Amino acid sequence: MDLIAAMRTYVRVVEAGSFTRAADSLSMQKAGVTKQVQQLEAHLRTRLLHRTTRKLAVTDDGRLYYQRAVRLLEDLEDLESSLAISSTSPRGRLRVDASSSVATLLLAPCLGEFFARYPDIQIDLSVHDHRVDPVAANIDCVIRCGDVLDESLVARRIGTFDFITCASPEYLAARGVPVHPADLQSSRHTLVRYLSSSTGQPIPITFRRPGERHEVEGRYTLAIGDGNAYVAAGLAGLGVIQAPAFMLHRHLQSRRLRPLLQDWNLDPLPVWLAYPPNRHVSARLRAFIDWAVERFSACQSQGRGSALPAGRETRTDAGASRADGLERMATLTAGGSAPYSFGSGTAPRGRPFTDRTARRPTEHAVPG
Repeated sequence: MDLIAAMRTYVRVVEAGSFTRAADSLSMQKAGVTKQVQQLEAHLRTRLLHRTTRKLAVTDDGRLYYQRAVRLLEDLEDLESSLAISSTSPRGRLRVDASSSVATLLLAPCLGEFFARYPDIQIDLSVHDHRVDPVAANIDCVIRCGDVLDESLVARRIGTFDFITCASPEYLAARGVPVHPADLQSSRHTLVRYLSSSTGQPIPITFRRPGERHEVEGRYTLAIGDGNAYVAAGLAGLGVIQAPAFMLHRHLQSRRLRPLLQDWNLDPLPVWLAYPPNRHVSARLRAFIDWAVERFSACQSQGRGSALPAGRETRTDAGASRADGLERMATLTAGGSAPYSFGSGTAPRGRPFTDRTARRPTEHAVPG
């Protein structure tokens, strides 16, 4: 028995919560995972897991062994990273998860420059338009936007997304140009609505400026639960849409979409790169984080969003005014699902957030 391999497999089973999910994430057969755990239990002469047909439970010995094994595996990775070849040339496999819009428009087109800089890093980029548990899915890091329900994750704010209200020239020629959010409530105009993943109901479009706030339900003939399809509906002239700037940039440049109500706005939506608190920040993960900061900063200079100065793990100010607007936006940029949310406060590098500020999760109309 390869003790280190069995230890890694056992840790994965505990984190995934089942042999099946662990086998999938390790690209192994379920029988192979089961055999390794059984061999480990025989070697240790103790039961690590209670197995039933419906659930998997960790024993007291199993919990203690898991905690020690995680630390030992991290120490081994630290040892490898301390070697000169690892520190000067990060290498290995990195598992990253992002929403379809972020992966398609921001990451994939630019990964060539990342691989040119770090040719020994292999990235498994999973694309999900729903919330993913990075621990259960064995993901090294996720890129998500808006409020997060899991405050245990360690996160670095890597940028912000501005939102733009717009419509196609054909739509505006037929329906006229709205000059106030209230115009969108009239029978003259039609919205393309975005469906909340948590309620299944269309999410209102929100407008704000000093002293005023308008939440527009509006008449609609189409509601969509996918960000890319939402933008496509706007391009087809099916109604007024409101989406992150990076999703609309090329269409605004080509004049296939026209910006509306530009003196009204929503507060920028924060973008986070997050990873589990017990996940060692390897040289390859640190390299990807630093590159992601550069990538999102480039979006600002290209007019496709706005980015914060690169730097530290932090969290956004949880002001009530921003929370209202984020309800619609975070769903879009998180990939159309319950968004990750972070409360207010600051987390030092490598430490999980502990702030438990109570406020409702926020959603926005289009995922990024």
